[in-house]
Amino acid sequence: MADALVPGRSCPVSYRYGAAAFDRASDLSAETLYVVGGLYGNSFALEALLALQAIEPAAQLVFNGDFNWFNKDDASFVEINTEVLRHHALRGNVETELLSADAAAGCGCAYPDYVDDADVARSNAMMGLLSETAQRHRALSERLAALPMSLVAQVGSLRVGIVHGDAESLAGWQFGEEALDAQRMARLFDVARVGAFVSSHTCLAVGATWATRTGKRALFNNGAAGMPNFSGTSYGLITRISTVAAPLALGALYGTSIEGTHLDCVPLRYDQSAWLTRFDRVWPAGSAAAQSYRQRIVFGPCYTQAEAMRGVAAQGVKSAAADSTYKASVAALVA
Repeated sequence: MADALVPGRSCPVSYRYGAAAFDRASDLSAETLYVVGGLYGNSFALEALLALQAIEPAAQLVFNGDFNWFNKDDASFVEINTEVLRHHALRGNVETELLSADAAAGCGCAYPDYVDDADVARSNAMMGLLSETAQRHRALSERLAALPMSLVAQVGSLRVGIVHGDAESLAGWQFGEEALDAQRMARLFDVARVGAFVSSHTCLAVGATWATRTGKRALFNNGAAGMPNFSGTSYGLITRISTVAAPLALGALYGTSIEGTHLDCVPLRYDQSAWLTRFDRVWPAGSAAAQSYRQRIVFGPCYTQAEAMRGVAAQGVKSAAADSTYKASVAALVA
């Protein structure tokens, strides 16, 4: 018998679509896409993204969910969602649950067992507070709830499945760094008829490739655009997909190519000091978000770029952790 739904851990049936859902006509085509997962309400990261796009003005933006999270203040909620809705977007679990009347899903994160119960409870509490903001901006929130759960993009000759979670569920964790399985991934690519998947949700980046019977295949999970992804860093990440190599000015960290299409992990260097100041104002010490996320925002997770790279090539860009201005900013933040 199926277990009862547990808020924050259960995956609602409505989140499920299956890999065969990607075997369809493309929803969009582009020469260059920036896929932005996990902005998490960081408006400074959004500003940095738009500045980055100025390097490649023709690049199309795809926000693949959870662009909301820390932005329970009205100004940031309106600013971020108004801008996101000008671009391609799909909903993450956060956007799905903003107006949900069913408390069974909680935050909709579908956290696996290794995530501490206290973290799950805090995420559910954060979702409740963010939902109060969403209710004050109901027309905007209803547009978010109507966004699709997936997109299929054609970039050059490469078909790309863009998801929030994984190939089978909006909040799935099969694309997490600890869960990747070559045999299962090969089956998913085959059923979906895509050459690459691009995801977020799990908050830790992965750039992985596999040799399958139908050719080289790739997964790029950007982790989070609005939070650090590697230990000792203060920048977010996005995934760039393009028919042309990434300009040096983007500072791509690692990448690969399939069928002449390039996939790269690109750093998103937002104003860390300004972001932390706002975060502390909106989520003061002792709040659910401060307890769960502040340490990561300042120091990054216990995870390295080398751990994220699985069959992809480093681009040789100097690490932000070695930058003297970065070190000075971190010293000021933690003093």
